Amino acid sequence: MPSPLEVSPSAFSGLIGVARRDTTPPAGIYARMWGAATHDIADGVHRPLTATALALRSTGSGRPRLLVGLDIALLGDLGGTSDEERVLAPVRDALGLEPGELLVNCSHTHSAPWAAMSRSHMPGGELIGPYLDQLGRAIMEAGEEALAAVTPATLTWATGRCDLARNRDLPDPSSDDGRIVCGFNPAAAADDTLVVGRVTADDDGRVLGTIVNYACHPTTLAWDNTLISPDYIGAMRELVEAHTGGAPCLFLHGASGELGPAHQYVGDPTVADQHGRRLGFSALAALEGMLPAGLALRYEGLVESGAPLAVWSPAPFEPSRELSGGTVDVPLPLKPMPTVAELEAQLAVTEDRAMAERLFRKIQILRNLSGGDHQVFPAWVWRVGDSLVVAQANEPYSCFQEDLRRAFPDTTVVVMNTSGAEMGYLYPPELDGRDVYQVWQTPFGRDALPTLTRHCIAEGERLFAGAAA
Repeated sequence: MPSPLEVSPSAFSGLIGVARRDTTPPAGIYARMWGAATHDIADGVHRPLTATALALRSTGSGRPRLLVGLDIALLGDLGGTSDEERVLAPVRDALGLEPGELLVNCSHTHSAPWAAMSRSHMPGGELIGPYLDQLGRAIMEAGEEALAAVTPATLTWATGRCDLARNRDLPDPSSDDGRIVCGFNPAAAADDTLVVGRVTADDDGRVLGTIVNYACHPTTLAWDNTLISPDYIGAMRELVEAHTGGAPCLFLHGASGELGPAHQYVGDPTVADQHGRRLGFSALAALEGMLPAGLALRYEGLVESGAPLAVWSPAPFEPSRELSGGTVDVPLPLKPMPTVAELEAQLAVTEDRAMAERLFRKIQILRNLSGGDHQVFPAWVWRVGDSLVVAQANEPYSCFQEDLRRAFPDTTVVVMNTSGAEMGYLYPPELDGRDVYQVWQTPFGRDALPTLTRHCIAEGERLFAGAAA
């Protein structure tokens, strides 16, 4: 007779801890993320910004992994590593972590300060350096507390759906030249995958923390907004935490290169809160559908009734204790770019504030290129139990996470953007040469996204094959 059918969730059993610190910036800091904005300094706070840390160990003597969700758009400048290292190097040193054992994912909210020293000459820019140091202390304290608090626990994953994210590559209705503008395209499909995680203590089943992994640009609030805000993420966290005993909710920003809310670019924070509740209720629905930790659904047999009834019942299973992986270096191909001198000449004569911002960002990218026909970036690839966690610095289209999930159909795959010194977008090759923001903004060529995908899949396969061997 065949073995009973069983459907078990992706899970990890080990030592897990969660902690949080506030990272709301000081009043008066430079906080302009939008070229169209007419203000440079925020005049208030919509919701606080936070750093939330999740510590993982397979055993007491095993090497730890520390995953931190940070409410900020980018950690440092476009492609520059000096600000990132100013924040993270002391954290790794103090906590005894290797570079591949610390993963910081930025929520990518566009209503937080641009924490880059290249902006220190701007109004309120004198506060950027101290704020970078504040971020470092918050990450260190949250990480230290999470590592010290690890306890026998189980991380269980579930997959849900949320339609907040919509395609934002819209053929310009006022143009017939093929231009694509950055806004809601109702005719195009969007990846609505929502991955949720639940950390429960093994001794009493208490929820220690939750994870929400979702791909949608936090661009609800835009140039008319003058408040510091985590965007939709703040209300989502509040809702989920209110229904899980106050356990911290860690948000992880997915591959959202072409995804954003349909209703966005507003100044009204109540719209961001509405979006957050939509995502929060979707996350709660997925959490509500989960069995208690350590239980799977097992086919028990047939009961003849008015119909032949297949009976499935909860049954114990043993979650994986595997924790492995780190970073892999990925050489991303570059495309031809103008010189810094050419862009500086354009910047010197422009009187358009939005164009000046666009040129300044392009100059920062070029200054941080290492030269040659490619740029090497790290990708974090971790095996956590029988799930796969993949993160990288730039902003791929959602096909990146879709391809990874197709490559690993029997496990949960958690995918993160903006983890490290971002430089630009990674777009599908078929968009190469098109008049699309994500194509002309980036220094990366048409083969960059396929290259990243191949490297991450290969590393994931290596981690699962190594454990099997």
